[in-house]
Amino acid sequence: MRVYLYRLHFLALLFEVFFSANVIAASQVYQVGVLYWSMDIPCQVVMRQGVEDAAEQLNNGSGHTGSKRSTERKIKLLPFVAGNGEAGIERQIVQMKNLVEKGVDLIIVQPTDNAALSQALIEANEKNIPVVAYDQYISGGKLHSFITSDNYQAGYLDGEYIASLFPDNKTIKLVMVDYPHVSSTVLRVDGFIDALTELQQPFEVLATYNAVEKESGNQAARAILKDFPESGSVDVVFTVNDGGGIPVMQALANAGRNEIKLATVDGDPKSLSFIKNRKITVIDSAQFCHAMGAEAMNTAALILDGKSIAEHKLIPVFPVTSVTESLYPGWTGDIPESFIKPWPSKTPQWSNRIKHVSH
Repeated sequence: MRVYLYRLHFLALLFEVFFSANVIAASQVYQVGVLYWSMDIPCQVVMRQGVEDAAEQLNNGSGHTGSKRSTERKIKLLPFVAGNGEAGIERQIVQMKNLVEKGVDLIIVQPTDNAALSQALIEANEKNIPVVAYDQYISGGKLHSFITSDNYQAGYLDGEYIASLFPDNKTIKLVMVDYPHVSSTVLRVDGFIDALTELQQPFEVLATYNAVEKESGNQAARAILKDFPESGSVDVVFTVNDGGGIPVMQALANAGRNEIKLATVDGDPKSLSFIKNRKITVIDSAQFCHAMGAEAMNTAALILDGKSIAEHKLIPVFPVTSVTESLYPGWTGDIPESFIKPWPSKTPQWSNRIKHVSH
């Protein structure tokens, strides 16, 4: 009987040691939920790569600036993809609420819609779960930090370059390919229109279509060609991103509508090939997609490690034209040096500085 009791006591000690080791191991890992919008929009795929590459570097001991992290606690990512359209918006709401209920240490999110995640964000606030958003903003609730491209700058660069291509008294016949559901695309439109207005370039918006990815871009392209079949009926098409814009530029090129000048945003290699080959597209305000994802992950790590952060960061976009395209290193490259724009501008120098915006 005594031997039996000794064995029970020994097994209990083993269980206690095993359980304690698991608790300690769990406490040494940050659980970080990551909500991605889409894997159908190429720049967003590279943003995800930036998040996950930065997490790997952080787990290998590198800090935000390459210095050693102040903690050895690892970061475990719990990734989810929402998808496009209304279904994607609804799916992401459920995904975020599930992460809040799980009680993760932090959430990184690329919102599919400005307003849809408001309640989920408020619930995360109530449970003291920090939330870092990148690319798009969430209206309502409090974000610990918001990292995005300077989307207003993207539209403004497109607008000022377009204005430089036309006589000052020319009223530009303009078609917009828009997507009003997220902050980034709204700001791009604002910047584009403001640039034309401030430069006193007359323009008339003939029509507006909604597109942000391939399928909706194809629909917009067909509609533009149907609504404006005659050569010279449109001077400029502005598309808010390359996801929806590339189908438009391809359709216009295939239809021989080379009189149209297209301005866009993102820096997709397919779009840049149109610029390089002098076909349809004349400017693409290109993002540094990998840098944005990495900045979001590094900011999250600073929060987890108890460091101070900027609440709002704007990553510059690069104006790719036939003159500047050799200077742009692509989505995965480092932000290049500042330079003087080779066209008239109220701000002649393009700056490579990441802006920290205070509220």
